[in-house]
Amino acid sequence: MEELKLSATADKQERYKCLTEQIKSLTDNEKNMIANMANITAAIRQTFDFIWVGFYLCDNNNELVLGPFQGTIACTRIKFGCGVCGTAWKEQRSVIVADVDKFPGHIACSSDSKSEIVVPLFKNNRIFAVLDIDSDKLNTFDDIDKTALEEIVRIIIKD
Repeated sequence: MEELKLSATADKQERYKCLTEQIKSLTDNEKNMIANMANITAAIRQTFDFIWVGFYLCDNNNELVLGPFQGTIACTRIKFGCGVCGTAWKEQRSVIVADVDKFPGHIACSSDSKSEIVVPLFKNNRIFAVLDIDSDKLNTFDDIDKTALEEIVRIIIKD
């Protein structure tokens, strides 16, 4: 598969359903997690035109380090518990922020970011990465995004 096939008239839930199936197909025969993360970020950004889509990987220094992404230059390292990404890691849950300016300790990698969602990736009951998505519009993300993105990140984990 070299091209996403998405309906321009589909609602958000339908677009995620179609995207998820195509991501499964795209990653099915590829075992390399970094390669899959790179294609997944491109597919999500292309589908929804978010301003930034990327992964941060947990390292041994209690920090998240920048992984594959699509968008402008990003923060390279985020400390445990800091910002939206660090909070999702610390609390071990997906975090939706309707207005990043109202999130205590928000790390502004881009002044264009208005809302954000962060979804953790678990393996063996431990978070090893987070998916971070920024929008240039307020209140972009909801439970539809959360549910679909949690399903998408599970695709990355291959044994």
